[in-house]
Amino acid sequence: MAAYLMVWGLFTLLMFFGTLRTNKALITVFGSLTILFFLLAAGDLTGNLGITRFAGWEGLFTGLSAMYLGIAQVLNESYGRVVLPVGPRA
Repeated sequence: MAAYLMVWGLFTLLMFFGTLRTNKALITVFGSLTILFFLLAAGDLTGNLGITRFAGWEGLFTGLSAMYLGIAQVLNESYGRVVLPVGPRA
C-alpha cells in the first residue's frame, strides 16, 4: 500500500508542477494532494497513528479546497464574472 501511495504522490507532484502557471486555488489543491499522498504513505510505512491522523486532516483540507475550486469554476463561468475568487494566474 505504501508503494502504491508513493507512486500516486509522485504522479501528483509532477502534476503539481504543471499547475504552477495556473491559479492559486488549483496550486493549493494539487500541493495539498501531493502532501496527502506522501503523508498516507509515511503513515502506512511507519504504522504511526499520529501521521495517519494528521493525513486525515490534510485530506479534509484537500477535499474542501477541491470542492471550493469546482464550485468557483462553475459559478464564475456561469455568471461571466468572479463570484468566488481563485487567485490570479501565476
